[in-house]
Amino acid sequence: MPNTDQLTGEISVKQQKRSVNVTLWILQVLLALVFLLVGGVKLIMPVEVLLAQMPIQMPGLFVRVIGVIEVAGALGLILPGLLRIRPMLTPLAACGLVIEMICATAYTIAGHQGAAALGPLVLALICALVAYGRRSWASR
Repeated sequence: MPNTDQLTGEISVKQQKRSVNVTLWILQVLLALVFLLVGGVKLIMPVEVLLAQMPIQMPGLFVRVIGVIEVAGALGLILPGLLRIRPMLTPLAACGLVIEMICATAYTIAGHQGAAALGPLVLALICALVAYGRRSWASR
């Protein structure tokens, strides 16, 4: 018969895993909402309006591609785990968004908007946290 310390240890490990899982899901949902919003804006808003807001000009098609990447990344953060179909795509989507946000940070800094670079940098860090937290899904 297991002693009380072993049972308490097993329960606290289970509680810890559950807490981490819930926290990761909350982060995934929040990230997905952010990327659906900003990606959707890049897909729906007229290109001329988008380009007028950018510190460094880039082709309109490139802005649309970034929007597609953000929307696809948002869906990749949620759908594989929710539907339990190819959950290994979630950490891959998070890694893709990390790369995109690092590029967005560099673009923002290059446009002499240093303080605004904090937003994409924080998003990159949260995406990296999700990718690390869901790394066990990559082996499924």
